[in-house]
Amino acid sequence: MTNWLPDLKNGDGPLYLRLAGRIEDAIETGTLPSGSKLPPQRNLAFDLGVTVGTVSRAYSIVRERGLVSGEVGRGTYVSERDSGDIRHSTTKYLPAMPGSERPATPQAAIPMTSTAAADVGQGRLITEMFSAASVDTGYAGIDYIRSVPPSWQTAGSVWLAHGGWTPDPSLVVPVLGVHAGIMAVVSAVSAIGDRIAFEELCYPATPRAVAMTGRRIARLKSTPDGIDPENFEHVCAQQHPKAVVLVATLNNPTLGTIPDENRRRIIEISRRYNVWIIEDNIFGGLKNDSPTPLASLAPERTFTLDGLSKSVSAGLRSGWVSCPPGYVTRVVNAHRLLTGGGPFLLKETSTRLVLSREAHKIRDNVRRVIATRAKLATETLSNAHPEAGVRSDPDCPFVWLTVPEPWLPGTFCKAAQEAGVIVEGADEYKVASLDYPCPNVRVSLTGPLTDIKFERGLSVLADLLSSPALNFDSIE
Repeated sequence: MTNWLPDLKNGDGPLYLRLAGRIEDAIETGTLPSGSKLPPQRNLAFDLGVTVGTVSRAYSIVRERGLVSGEVGRGTYVSERDSGDIRHSTTKYLPAMPGSERPATPQAAIPMTSTAAADVGQGRLITEMFSAASVDTGYAGIDYIRSVPPSWQTAGSVWLAHGGWTPDPSLVVPVLGVHAGIMAVVSAVSAIGDRIAFEELCYPATPRAVAMTGRRIARLKSTPDGIDPENFEHVCAQQHPKAVVLVATLNNPTLGTIPDENRRRIIEISRRYNVWIIEDNIFGGLKNDSPTPLASLAPERTFTLDGLSKSVSAGLRSGWVSCPPGYVTRVVNAHRLLTGGGPFLLKETSTRLVLSREAHKIRDNVRRVIATRAKLATETLSNAHPEAGVRSDPDCPFVWLTVPEPWLPGTFCKAAQEAGVIVEGADEYKVASLDYPCPNVRVSLTGPLTDIKFERGLSVLADLLSSPALNFDSIE
């Protein structure tokens, strides 16, 4: 049995979450090697000056994460881990497949690429609610979704509400995540050959998926304040897009947020050229002080989407779309045809999380993690080099790093990967080639990162920034 004793004095959140994090960090660093026995719960509780219940909850969390195993009367042991660090049958890193995301490897063990909700201990509550929903709903829980319960729409109305705007529940459609919702809306309002406008730097999967359905992509110029209304009008006049997909608040990856004045101009232009507005508010939903939502300015032509992936749980694959009057049935049918409709129990669990306000509590905890890490990332990276720029927001789970010369985004990302950290350069987010330099890299703050891995990753990136000429050699 190990004599390991963690320090719980520093850190945010409840003591049981801090203890679970310390256990995971100790396992990651080898302080608690595979096969070692954790202290008995009563002994550890006494040594730490906490309740046995606190230790028990922490042990349960790391057991759920697949880090430890044990049984009554025998004790708790650190699980054996293979060289690939695959802990579960449903691992967070999928086996490598052609075209899939780069898998994590021992050489690149700190993936700073995910903006999924941080682990704040929500797994146990979600498991309990899922189990309760499975019991309560009877046959509906194992059947196809035959109809949308009003409670699902009410939950969507509650979750989508922001900036003083709350959608009518009857106009809300539950969807299998925001991405699937956008695809359903695009299919509902456009046809093959139509143009759909996107900001030239944006989440890349959506324009690629839209192009796969036979739509053409129209590019809108990116600015620090989101899309430029004058450029939007020019594109509308010249290319006649059927719809525009916008992340009006905290655009991924630039963090651009469209000012209220520009929002009103965009609405006026959309009305004049009869363009549908598809507002992806997945990051805006994390902000306490949300700007004026586009749907409140133009409810007759705006589809607004938000979900749980960045703030509660990416694994639930839950989102909602608020539609203009008359478009609910079209979006429901398009979503069903594209996705098969989605799992009943995931939607029911998500609804219960929202209506019980537990989802809001989880989001608040995730916000605290983001704020702490955003502050640390900004300070660490900006202090590493006088020409390194960091754009950040206390509510945003990523920062937009400007790398100093002679770094280019591609060489910086390659050097970071060779040093054990994965980040993504600007090229990953381009809809098309840009007519200006974009020496930027997106650094994510959440996803599967523990505190110790996050800090280690920042240290690696800061070291690369501090002496660029000495940290990478591309000559072979």
